Amino acid sequence: MIESAKRLNTVKEYYFSKKLREVRGLMAAGKPIINMGIGSPDLKPPTKVLEAIQGSLNDVSAHKYQSYQGLPELRNAITNFYKNKFSVHTNPENEVLPLMGSKEGIMHISMAFLNEGDKALIPNPGYPTYTSVTKLVGAEPLFYNLSDATNWQPNFTELEQQDLSDVKIMWVNYPHMPTGTNATLETFEKLVAFGKKHQILIINDNPYSFILNDNPISILQVAGAKDIALELNSLSKTFNMAGWRVGMVLGNANFINEILKVKSNMDSGMFYGIQKGAVEALQLSDNWFVAQNKVYQERRKLIWQLADKLDAKYSKNATGLFVWAKIPEGKKSEEVTDAVLYDKDIFITPGTIFGSQGEGYIRFSLCVTKEIIKEAINRL
Repeated sequence: MIESAKRLNTVKEYYFSKKLREVRGLMAAGKPIINMGIGSPDLKPPTKVLEAIQGSLNDVSAHKYQSYQGLPELRNAITNFYKNKFSVHTNPENEVLPLMGSKEGIMHISMAFLNEGDKALIPNPGYPTYTSVTKLVGAEPLFYNLSDATNWQPNFTELEQQDLSDVKIMWVNYPHMPTGTNATLETFEKLVAFGKKHQILIINDNPYSFILNDNPISILQVAGAKDIALELNSLSKTFNMAGWRVGMVLGNANFINEILKVKSNMDSGMFYGIQKGAVEALQLSDNWFVAQNKVYQERRKLIWQLADKLDAKYSKNATGLFVWAKIPEGKKSEEVTDAVLYDKDIFITPGTIFGSQGEGYIRFSLCVTKEIIKEAINRL
């Protein structure tokens, strides 16, 4: 018997991998399951993007190994996108690195900067991958609590009271998933100052910037942020290209070069056609965001009705692809979601998968049609 690596003892199978297998089993047994659990966009990518990948297939270099740093035109497109949308200036030669999805970047950054025994500050609630990757590289998660009382912003008084001596990086995620709360420039300024004070690399994971958000911001807008901060972003949500696996990390050249050392040993470059499609996506006008958000606004209003049926409370100011809702006092998140799944054939996400601070909350995805949401309302 060949034993698996000890590092696998530190993590479990990803919740959605396991739960969706159960959901598929229920569907195979004839259950008419409505899946409102995951944020996998059901809308199509832009037409120009599809045309770009189709038109690239006969290019001379289309099927060769590609550069580990991505096509120059892709790095230029990312640079121009950040300049136009965030007023952030980066050097496309060495301050931008395309990724095969920003989730890949979480692993690459962790491998580049965390040693065994180091600690990583992780939001609670927060994206579970921050925790699992930290454990896989032999580092220790150190959670910092977010709560509705502080509008899901970091409590810097509490942070300063923690033992930060072995903390190497801090994961930040605004607009925040799962709550949909946006950051403020004041929060980002405090994070940059905090990182410089304690020599902690701050990474803002920013894939929800343009979904139902009137004020997209980047941590790199803060003066001096490049000295201590990186930002991840993705085309998955913004342009409905989740399966394409296109992301990016931006920051100063020294940080990017360390990440490239990891990345260049783990893949052989992103497919040429996908890069060409990504270039087209990043050059689209704001009309794309307006049209997409109109669809999500209509869906969100119906999701609010669904939450009302469960006596759950929510913020109408939240952004992103989800509705985060507080269930009545005394009820447990997983009990509520399991009851809805088994009694009403509706799959929604319990807040507890995002951390202990998610207890008492549930999360609905907007990646379902209005007709399906109306059916879910009728079932309740």
